Amino acid sequence: MGESELLRRLPERVWATPYAGGRFPGSRAVAERPGLAEGANCQLFAYEVLRHFAIDVPAWRSSDLWADTVLTERVTHARPLDLVLFNSTGEAWGAHVGVVVGEGRVLHLSAEVGRPAVWGTADFAARDRYRTRLGFKRVLWRR
Repeated sequence: MGESELLRRLPERVWATPYAGGRFPGSRAVAERPGLAEGANCQLFAYEVLRHFAIDVPAWRSSDLWADTVLTERVTHARPLDLVLFNSTGEAWGAHVGVVVGEGRVLHLSAEVGRPAVWGTADFAARDRYRTRLGFKRVLWRR
C-alpha cells in the first residue's frame, strides 16, 4: 500500500484528533473515555492508526515499545505502518512515536502542530526535541 492510499484510507476521526498530552496509553483519561475523540498523545494516536489497519499494539509507553522483543522487532529499513521513535537524546523514555507512511514520511501527532501531520525526515531533524531517530519498530502480530 502506497502513502497516498494509506492516508486516504484513514477516517476523518483520525485526522480530527486534537493533541492532548494527558491522554496517553494506560492513562485514566483513556480508560474512562477510549478512542481519539477527546484527543491523544503521540503514542495513543500512533497505536489507534495501526488498529485501524488491524494491527494491535499494547498500551505501551515509548520506552516499553522500544524494549519489547516479543510482539515487535527493531528493523533498519522501514515500510509503511512501522513505528518510528524520535527524541532529543538516544533515550527511549519520553520518545515521540509516529507511523511510517512512505519513504522518509511519518504521520504523527504533536503538541507543536496540534493535529495530525505528515512530516519528512528533515522536519524531525530540524527540531531539537526530535533530532535523534532511535529507530523503527515493526509489529509482528496482526488481527
